[in-house]
Amino acid sequence: MIDPLSDMFSLVDIESARCTRFEVGGQWAFRFPPKPALKFVAVLRGGCWIILQGEPPFVLRAGDTFLLANAPAYVIANDLASEPEDGIAFFDWEHSDIARHGGDETALIGGSFTLSGGNAQLLIDALPPFIHIPADDRAAGILRATLATLDEELGAGDMGSTLMTRRMGDILLVQALRAHVSRVGSENAGWIGALGNPQIGKAISLVHNDPGYRWTVGELASRIGMSRSAFAERFRTQVGIAPLDYVTRWRMHRARESLRRGQATVAGLAADLGYSSESAFGNAFKRVFGRAPKRYWRDT
Repeated sequence: MIDPLSDMFSLVDIESARCTRFEVGGQWAFRFPPKPALKFVAVLRGGCWIILQGEPPFVLRAGDTFLLANAPAYVIANDLASEPEDGIAFFDWEHSDIARHGGDETALIGGSFTLSGGNAQLLIDALPPFIHIPADDRAAGILRATLATLDEELGAGDMGSTLMTRRMGDILLVQALRAHVSRVGSENAGWIGALGNPQIGKAISLVHNDPGYRWTVGELASRIGMSRSAFAERFRTQVGIAPLDYVTRWRMHRARESLRRGQATVAGLAADLGYSSESAFGNAFKRVFGRAPKRYWRDT
């Protein structure tokens, strides 16, 4: 059986942007602009606050890690009364991956990853903007160790470092997602949480393992041992869309990636994904992405 989360990762290219270390002492506050990336940060020692727009300050302690998805603007500070300085302008990020200011009582290490490929938004949409993993969570130690290894790989530039750093991005993200679902519960973690539900997760796996099958709500419900109505309601509640809408969207995301990579024709994809004609496939593609497949690639 194909693991749906791994299946989603196969449609997205995760590339390491850089790894940085931040050491600071005294009273301080720094603001950082939004960045279209995944950003992992581990607090190695000391502690601070993180302030996201519209949210109350959140305390971070030594050993904690966190993930910012499609990183929004934020402030990190150990003194909430201080006026935040521009973190990008203040430090010489262009010439060093290590920033120091006023001491080293607090130390953080962070890794940034960019997402590329036409389906990057698919993964971003499945993530909450902020995931906190406290120090006493088993995953926090794994994340800290992986970030430290990533730091070494990026600095050394040894053979295979590009492949290593990309795989570490996958590992960091999977570990953060596991920890997030474990803490908030599968019912509160959207599509990612639904993967851990014995019944809804199985239905999603069925779709991913055979997207070209002509699925109906009734057959999916029967395969997982639920009534049609109960399945449809629970699926929509946990995933956010109706079961057959999910089937269509997943087919189209797979199709878009195949077309982007030049791995298939529109006619071939229509047949493989269970459509009776190229026209029917094109209409489904247009409903999801707003343009017919051939025009989509001509205009992008």
